[in-house]
Amino acid sequence: MRRALNDARVRTIGFVALFGLTAYADTAAYAHAYPTLHSRILFADSFVHNKAIVLFYGKAYNVLTAGGYSAWRVGGTLSILAAIFGLLGAVRVLRAEEDGGRSELVLAGAVSRRMQFTCGLTATMTGALALGVAEFAGLRAGGLAAAGSAFLALSSVIAVPVFAGIGAVVCQLAPTRRMAIELGGGAVALAFLLRVLADTVGGAGWVSWLTPLGWAEQLRAFTGEQPVVLLLPLAATVGLIVLAQHLNTVRDIGTGLLTSHDTAAPRLRWLGSTTAQAFRLELTSLMWWIGGVSVFAFIIGLIAKTTASGGIPRRLQQELARFGTGGVSKPADYLGLVFVSFVLVVALFAVSQVAALRHEESDERLETLLSLPVSRRSWMSGRLVLAATAAAAISLCAGFLSWAGATSGGANVSLGGLLQAGANCLAIGILFIGIAALLFSLLPRRGTGIAYGLVVVAFLWQLVGALLDVPRWVRDLTPFAHLGFAPAQPFRASDLLVLAAIGLVSAGAGIRYFVRRDLVGA
Repeated sequence: MRRALNDARVRTIGFVALFGLTAYADTAAYAHAYPTLHSRILFADSFVHNKAIVLFYGKAYNVLTAGGYSAWRVGGTLSILAAIFGLLGAVRVLRAEEDGGRSELVLAGAVSRRMQFTCGLTATMTGALALGVAEFAGLRAGGLAAAGSAFLALSSVIAVPVFAGIGAVVCQLAPTRRMAIELGGGAVALAFLLRVLADTVGGAGWVSWLTPLGWAEQLRAFTGEQPVVLLLPLAATVGLIVLAQHLNTVRDIGTGLLTSHDTAAPRLRWLGSTTAQAFRLELTSLMWWIGGVSVFAFIIGLIAKTTASGGIPRRLQQELARFGTGGVSKPADYLGLVFVSFVLVVALFAVSQVAALRHEESDERLETLLSLPVSRRSWMSGRLVLAATAAAAISLCAGFLSWAGATSGGANVSLGGLLQAGANCLAIGILFIGIAALLFSLLPRRGTGIAYGLVVVAFLWQLVGALLDVPRWVRDLTPFAHLGFAPAQPFRASDLLVLAAIGLVSAGAGIRYFVRRDLVGA
């Protein structure tokens, strides 16, 4: 269990920081932006009844109090992140260990399959406890009561054990880690879709009882708590874990109950080079990234006009101006602010592409590939070019689809301005591709985790620095501080060229060091 906790420490620390800062920032911003009952009523009329807003945050029961607002905004956001955390944690400690051949070594000792299974899930549950404590601390720092804060934190993280149970089940069904993540990701998407259906379609409120994300809403933190609803996630978690444990005992290590075919017709497309082969292997994942970003971008564009003209109080305008937006009075201002989230997504995607290189090396597939007439330099260069091209595709889709959504919603926003916002994403993507590549070459086992940590720290540095009014030179230490909030603010082409150049130099150094070092296993 200590081994599993140690392996997950970077991901856990990142989520803990995100939970704590989100809880504090949203709660404190509400108290400052809406100090009077009149301003809160205006806010409720402008936002809470907008179905496009409800789609993201869920149903609001009472936003006239700071607690009710936090239950809606903080709880609605963090419950989804908790579901993702639970799924990834379970798949990592159960399926990834098998794919890497490490489970067989552990089970050859004095550790039983039941003990290995139990310790892996216990480590994930321990992570859930850390998330809950961080959220509780953030809510308390924002000025909310202790009892209500504790119940809201519990409401948010209750999705972790449920989706850890789902992750445990799909690990028994899927023959590979990739398929387990795809099946579990489908379960998260279905749970979110059911919650959206329940909150936005008239007469479909009963559907919220069919999804764990709906159960989090039904707990009603700060708005008439219903602790009896906790019996649903408790029963679901126990049932899923018992089922997963049973399936774990009836299948062979390294296989899944959904067996793959031993033979298949040859498909030779995209096998002409190592880069084309990588594109073929990553195509499904890439389509998921592009599809998710495109849908989100279109919806953000669709609600831009409503959000910007929704009567945002002057106090909130002042708070938002700290991020360099100059306020949110026009759709372009709103889109410029929201596009920071797309920059973060592209940065995480960039690191994930370099992480795929590490998986090939740790799984010893790279040794076989390099035994062919393939050079290390051409292999890594091709993969990094593929990663940069994919990041460009995601950035372009984010800019174009947000413009299409804004146009459909009646907002007058420049396509060129939003494509410039997409260029912000691409520059940051190239920067982190280079940094992650260099870390991959210098620190093969730890480099990917450090790269993910750098992305999270850089983003939180910008967020916290803006909220706390730290000196400008301190905020400038993060690359996120050098982005112009296009289309609302001037496009900083020179700054982006510098960031991209740093990424390219880092990538070149990473390729050079990779050519000279030995391959390192898991």
